[in-house]
This record gives sequence, C-alpha cells and structure tokens, in this order.
Amino acid sequence: MQRGIGGRQQQGRGARDAGSRCGYPLILGVIPGKLPASVILSDKLSAADAAVFETFVVPRYLALFGELLLQMALSSESARIVHLGCRTGYPDRQLLAQSNDVDIVGLDPSLSALELARNKAAALGDVPIRYLIADGLPTDLEAGLYSHALAMNPIASQEDRGRLFAEMARLLYSGGQALVTLPLRGSFQELIDLVREYALKSDDGGLGKSVEEGSLTSPTIETLSEELEAAGFDDIDVEIRHTELPFDSGRAFIEDPVSRLLIVPELRKMLAVEDLQKALDYVRDAIDKYWSETKFELSLNVGCASSRKP
Repeated sequence: MQRGIGGRQQQGRGARDAGSRCGYPLILGVIPGKLPASVILSDKLSAADAAVFETFVVPRYLALFGELLLQMALSSESARIVHLGCRTGYPDRQLLAQSNDVDIVGLDPSLSALELARNKAAALGDVPIRYLIADGLPTDLEAGLYSHALAMNPIASQEDRGRLFAEMARLLYSGGQALVTLPLRGSFQELIDLVREYALKSDDGGLGKSVEEGSLTSPTIETLSEELEAAGFDDIDVEIRHTELPFDSGRAFIEDPVSRLLIVPELRKMLAVEDLQKALDYVRDAIDKYWSETKFELSLNVGCASSRKP
C-alpha cells in the first residue's frame, strides 16, 4: 500500500443495501443491549453548534489533525472507508478528492451534524458518501468490509478508546488501515497548570488529585501504540506535530468554539470532573493576568496513529 486513497471494490451487503448516494436513509441502528451507556461515538450537537463546528472548529483546529491524517492514509486497489464519529463530515470530501475510486460511510449520533454533512455531500453531486446515525459502539455494520477506519479526536477514556479500536478492527478486512487522531500528552499544558493552580489556591484536594492523575492518562506515542496493539493491530506508526493555538484573552479562550466544543470537554474527560465552572472562571481571569501583554498560546501536540489489521 502507498500513501493516498485510491481504487474501488465491489460493494458488499450492509452499506450499499441502505442506498449509497444522495437518496439514502439517514438511520442506522446499533446492536441492542450490547452497549454500556458511556460508550458513545461523540456528544450530540444542536443545529447551531453543528454550524459553528463546521465554520470555526474544523478550519481552526480539526484541520490540523486532518492534514496529518490525509498524509498518512494508505492507498489500495479498493478503498472503502468508515468514519466513526464523523461530526460534519471532515475530512471526507478531501479523501474523496484524492481519488474517484473510494466509498465513504460516516457515523455519528448527532442528527444536526449529519444533516450538515449530508448537505455538503449533496452539493458535490452524485458522490459515494453516506452519513448514518449510530449512537454507540459496536455498530451493526458488517464486519470485515472496510479498507480504512477513521476516528478523529474521540473524547474518550482509555477504556473507551480500547472499545473504539476493537470496533475499528472488527470493521476492517485483513490488511486494512486504522487512522486515529488525538491531542497527545503535553497538549493544553498551560490550561492544566492553571486548573492545578486553582485547585491549590482553593484548597480543592479532590480536583488537585484529578489533575495529577488525569494528566498521566493522556495518550503518548508509546501508550497509544500499546492500546492499538492490544486491539489486535500491528504495523503501528504514530506521528506528532507541535503547535500552539493563540487566543486574544481569557474571555476569548473560554468563548472560542474550539474550547467550548472540544478542549473543555476533553479536559472534563481527562479529569473525570463534570463541574469545572469555578475553575474555568479562574482560568479566564488568570490568562488576562499572566498574559496581559501578549496572546495566550495553548500548546497542542497534534497526533495521528496509523495501524494495520493483520
């Protein structure tokens, strides 16, 4: 296999049966009774948040990960791609543009996000891209049918990442490629330090402990490789790029769609703490204090893992 998506294969049962072009139904079930409630593809988005996600989050944040994913994608004589947690459909159009011989199915629990993705696909004409609702894992897609399985920035615990990787392995045929993007350890370090400072100053020992323990659960190149290996993958390659996200002020950071829709939920999952409002109020004020004469730049380690199903 070489870099880039290419080729075409005959359609199998399970995807094409639902209709693969612009007239497909939007509903796809999940296997009843097999899902712990916590194992979801991603949170549901309102119609407004789906539009904000597409307009602001994709170009400012998600594209940093998508560029790396597109470079690491391997070509094959037949490409059939499943995109788990596809949100508004990025980077599906870019994958399609790399070759005419590719079929893509995207799954997400958010109808608003899928409707936006579906409209984008329809604007391209009669293209082999479908978007289906799926609330959790495992899906009822047919096993061993796909050449590529994608998951971009899943907000998940280590345990739930393992279940995601297991589902990707189930869906791929032998030799298929799994591509996963994640912010790797060292990302959001300034934010983590400020939350730690808040916990110390407010004498919140529980939060302080969560910060110390949670920061150690963020994936590294090594631990992400181990998780993929545990799911049965081999030929694992993890690449990382360091960058910064600039914000004009503390308020700008808190109100930025990237923070609201991805960074803060990632922080909550990392710390296993739902109510961070007081800590975030402190973060907002601390940013204005410590970065009063310059932009607040948040560290980001853009990671992408490629692996193959034996």
